[in-house]
Amino acid sequence: MIARMNWMGSIALLLAMGSVVAAETTVSRSNKPTERLGSLIGAEQRALNSISEDMVVARAPKKAAVPVNYDRTWIFNLPAASGGEQWACLANALYFEARGESIKGQFAVAEVILNRVDSRKYPNSVCAVVNQGTGRRHACQFSYACDGRADTIREHAAYAGVAKVARLMLDGAPRSLTSGATHFHTTEVSPRWAKSFPNTAKIGNHLFYRQPS
Repeated sequence: MIARMNWMGSIALLLAMGSVVAAETTVSRSNKPTERLGSLIGAEQRALNSISEDMVVARAPKKAAVPVNYDRTWIFNLPAASGGEQWACLANALYFEARGESIKGQFAVAEVILNRVDSRKYPNSVCAVVNQGTGRRHACQFSYACDGRADTIREHAAYAGVAKVARLMLDGAPRSLTSGATHFHTTEVSPRWAKSFPNTAKIGNHLFYRQPS
Protein backbone atom coordinates (compact mmCIF):
# COMPACT_ATOMS: atom_id res chain seq x y z
CA MET A 1 0.00 0.00 0.00
CA ILE A 2 1.38 3.43 -0.94
CA ALA A 3 1.27 5.97 1.89
CA ARG A 4 0.00 9.42 1.05
CA MET A 5 2.11 12.36 2.18
CA ASN A 6 0.94 15.79 3.21
CA TRP A 7 2.45 18.84 1.54
CA MET A 8 5.04 19.30 4.27
CA GLY A 9 6.14 15.70 3.83
CA SER A 10 6.41 16.24 0.06
CA ILE A 11 8.60 19.33 0.49
CA ALA A 12 10.80 17.51 2.98
CA LEU A 13 11.15 14.60 0.55
CA LEU A 14 12.17 16.88 -2.33
CA LEU A 15 14.71 18.72 -0.17
CA ALA A 16 16.16 15.50 1.16
CA MET A 17 16.36 13.99 -2.33
CA GLY A 18 17.97 17.16 -3.67
CA SER A 19 20.68 17.17 -1.03
CA VAL A 20 21.48 13.47 -1.47
CA VAL A 21 21.46 13.69 -5.27
CA ALA A 22 23.77 16.68 -5.14
CA ALA A 23 26.17 14.71 -2.96
CA GLU A 24 26.04 11.73 -5.31
CA THR A 25 26.76 13.76 -8.44
CA THR A 26 29.71 15.40 -6.72
CA VAL A 27 31.29 12.05 -5.96
CA SER A 28 30.42 10.24 -9.21
CA ARG A 29 31.40 11.86 -12.53
CA SER A 30 30.68 8.86 -14.76
CA ASN A 31 29.07 9.56 -18.14
CA LYS A 32 27.66 6.03 -18.53
CA PRO A 33 23.81 6.17 -18.51
CA THR A 34 23.38 2.94 -16.55
CA GLU A 35 25.77 4.02 -13.82
CA ARG A 36 24.13 7.44 -13.55
CA LEU A 37 20.68 5.82 -13.38
CA GLY A 38 21.80 3.47 -10.65
CA SER A 39 23.29 6.36 -8.75
CA LEU A 40 20.05 8.35 -8.94
CA ILE A 41 17.94 5.37 -7.83
CA GLY A 42 20.25 4.80 -4.90
CA ALA A 43 20.08 8.46 -3.98
CA GLU A 44 16.28 8.39 -4.10
CA GLN A 45 16.16 5.35 -1.84
CA ARG A 46 18.50 6.94 0.68
CA ALA A 47 16.41 10.11 0.62
CA LEU A 48 13.27 8.12 1.37
CA ASN A 49 15.01 6.26 4.19
CA SER A 50 16.14 9.55 5.73
CA ILE A 51 12.58 10.84 6.17
CA SER A 52 10.87 9.92 9.42
CA GLU A 53 7.83 7.69 9.34
CA ASP A 54 5.75 10.47 10.90
CA MET A 55 6.30 12.56 7.74
CA VAL A 56 5.48 9.80 5.28
CA VAL A 57 2.58 7.92 6.81
CA ALA A 58 -0.63 9.90 7.04
CA ARG A 59 -1.91 9.74 10.60
CA ALA A 60 -5.58 9.24 11.35
CA PRO A 61 -7.11 12.43 12.77
CA LYS A 62 -7.94 12.45 16.48
CA LYS A 63 -11.49 11.57 17.30
CA ALA A 64 -13.50 14.71 17.87
CA ALA A 65 -15.02 15.15 21.31
CA VAL A 66 -18.67 14.20 21.55
CA PRO A 67 -20.80 17.29 22.30
CA VAL A 68 -22.77 16.99 25.54
CA ASN A 69 -25.67 18.90 27.04
CA TYR A 70 -26.09 18.25 30.77
CA ASP A 71 -29.85 18.43 30.48
CA ARG A 72 -32.31 15.67 31.31
CA THR A 73 -34.59 16.51 28.39
CA TRP A 74 -31.68 16.41 25.97
CA ILE A 75 -30.64 13.01 27.29
CA PHE A 76 -34.23 11.76 27.12
CA ASN A 77 -34.51 12.67 23.43
CA LEU A 78 -31.37 10.78 22.45
CA PRO A 79 -31.80 7.37 20.77
CA ALA A 80 -31.75 4.33 23.04
CA ALA A 81 -28.20 3.31 23.92
CA SER A 82 -26.62 -0.08 23.46
CA GLY A 83 -23.17 -1.59 23.56
CA GLY A 84 -20.97 -4.42 24.68
CA GLU A 85 -19.73 -5.68 28.03
CA GLN A 86 -17.80 -2.53 29.02
CA TRP A 87 -20.78 -0.32 28.22
CA ALA A 88 -23.05 -2.58 30.29
CA CYS A 89 -20.65 -2.43 33.26
CA LEU A 90 -20.52 1.37 33.11
CA ALA A 91 -24.30 1.69 32.72
CA ASN A 92 -24.88 -0.63 35.71
CA ALA A 93 -22.41 1.29 37.86
CA LEU A 94 -24.10 4.59 37.02
CA TYR A 95 -27.52 3.11 37.75
CA PHE A 96 -26.61 1.82 41.20
CA GLU A 97 -24.27 4.66 42.19
CA ALA A 98 -25.81 7.74 40.60
CA ARG A 99 -29.29 7.25 39.14
CA GLY A 100 -30.71 9.68 41.70
CA GLU A 101 -28.19 12.38 40.80
CA SER A 102 -28.53 15.12 38.21
CA ILE A 103 -27.34 14.43 34.68
CA LYS A 104 -24.16 16.32 35.46
CA GLY A 105 -23.72 14.17 38.57
CA GLN A 106 -24.07 11.01 36.51
CA PHE A 107 -21.46 12.20 34.04
CA ALA A 108 -19.18 13.05 36.96
CA VAL A 109 -19.34 9.51 38.36
CA ALA A 110 -18.65 8.16 34.88
CA GLU A 111 -15.57 10.40 34.76
CA VAL A 112 -14.25 8.82 37.95
CA ILE A 113 -14.61 5.31 36.53
CA LEU A 114 -12.94 6.17 33.23
CA ASN A 115 -10.18 8.11 34.98
CA ARG A 116 -9.42 4.96 36.94
CA VAL A 117 -9.35 2.92 33.74
CA ASP A 118 -6.70 5.32 32.43
CA SER A 119 -4.67 5.23 35.65
CA ARG A 120 -1.84 2.75 36.15
CA LYS A 121 -3.02 2.31 39.73
CA TYR A 122 -6.22 0.57 38.66
CA PRO A 123 -7.34 -2.12 36.22
CA ASN A 124 -7.47 -1.16 32.55
CA SER A 125 -11.10 -1.93 31.74
CA VAL A 126 -14.42 -0.57 32.96
CA CYS A 127 -15.67 -3.93 34.16
CA ALA A 128 -12.47 -4.64 36.08
CA VAL A 129 -12.57 -1.21 37.71
CA VAL A 130 -16.19 -1.37 38.91
CA ASN A 131 -15.81 -4.96 40.11
CA GLN A 132 -12.44 -4.48 41.80
CA GLY A 133 -12.46 -6.02 45.27
CA THR A 134 -15.78 -7.81 44.85
CA GLY A 135 -15.97 -10.83 47.14
CA ARG A 136 -13.57 -9.45 49.75
CA ARG A 137 -14.85 -7.81 52.94
CA HIS A 138 -14.53 -4.00 52.85
CA ALA A 139 -12.50 -4.23 49.64
CA CYS A 140 -15.06 -3.10 47.08
CA GLN A 141 -14.24 0.13 45.31
CA PHE A 142 -17.92 0.82 44.58
CA SER A 143 -20.41 0.19 47.36
CA TYR A 144 -23.16 -1.37 45.25
CA ALA A 145 -20.87 -4.29 44.43
CA CYS A 146 -20.62 -5.30 48.09
CA ASP A 147 -23.82 -4.11 49.74
CA GLY A 148 -25.23 -7.62 49.93
CA ARG A 149 -28.26 -6.77 47.81
CA ALA A 150 -29.08 -8.22 44.43
CA ASP A 151 -28.19 -5.90 41.59
CA THR A 152 -31.66 -5.86 40.09
CA ILE A 153 -32.66 -3.04 37.76
CA ARG A 154 -36.22 -2.03 38.59
CA GLU A 155 -36.33 1.60 37.44
CA HIS A 156 -36.14 1.05 33.71
CA ALA A 157 -36.55 4.70 32.74
CA ALA A 158 -33.66 5.64 35.01
CA TYR A 159 -31.54 2.86 33.52
CA ALA A 160 -32.30 4.04 29.98
CA GLY A 161 -30.98 7.47 30.95
CA VAL A 162 -27.73 6.33 32.56
CA ALA A 163 -27.19 3.93 29.67
CA LYS A 164 -27.11 6.93 27.34
CA VAL A 165 -24.66 8.70 29.62
CA ALA A 166 -22.44 5.61 29.58
CA ARG A 167 -22.59 5.46 25.80
CA LEU A 168 -21.65 9.13 25.44
CA MET A 169 -18.71 8.78 27.81
CA LEU A 170 -17.34 5.72 26.09
CA ASP A 171 -17.72 7.47 22.74
CA GLY A 172 -15.53 10.36 23.85
CA ALA A 173 -17.61 12.88 25.77
CA PRO A 174 -15.37 15.39 27.56
CA ARG A 175 -14.28 14.77 31.15
CA SER A 176 -14.40 18.35 32.32
CA LEU A 177 -16.44 18.19 35.52
CA THR A 178 -14.17 16.69 38.17
CA SER A 179 -10.61 17.73 37.25
CA GLY A 180 -9.35 14.17 36.95
CA ALA A 181 -11.11 12.76 40.03
CA THR A 182 -10.53 9.11 40.86
CA HIS A 183 -12.71 8.93 43.99
CA PHE A 184 -16.05 10.17 45.24
CA HIS A 185 -18.34 9.73 48.20
CA THR A 186 -21.72 11.03 49.30
CA THR A 187 -21.97 14.00 51.59
CA GLU A 188 -23.42 11.70 54.26
CA VAL A 189 -20.11 9.94 54.94
CA SER A 190 -16.54 11.00 55.64
CA PRO A 191 -14.02 8.30 54.71
CA ARG A 192 -10.50 8.50 56.11
CA TRP A 193 -8.81 8.75 52.71
CA ALA A 194 -10.72 11.97 51.94
CA LYS A 195 -8.52 13.87 54.41
CA SER A 196 -5.41 13.33 52.30
CA PHE A 197 -6.90 13.51 48.79
CA PRO A 198 -7.39 16.87 47.03
CA ASN A 199 -11.07 17.72 46.72
CA THR A 200 -11.77 18.62 43.08
CA ALA A 201 -15.55 19.14 42.89
CA LYS A 202 -18.90 18.91 44.62
CA ILE A 203 -21.76 17.93 42.35
CA GLY A 204 -25.12 17.12 43.84
CA ASN A 205 -24.74 14.73 46.77
CA HIS A 206 -21.22 13.68 45.83
CA LEU A 207 -17.80 15.04 46.66
CA PHE A 208 -15.01 14.22 44.20
CA TYR A 209 -11.32 13.72 44.86
CA ARG A 210 -8.14 13.08 42.91
CA GLN A 211 -5.75 10.47 44.27
CA PRO A 212 -2.29 11.95 44.92
CA SER A 213 0.48 10.78 42.61
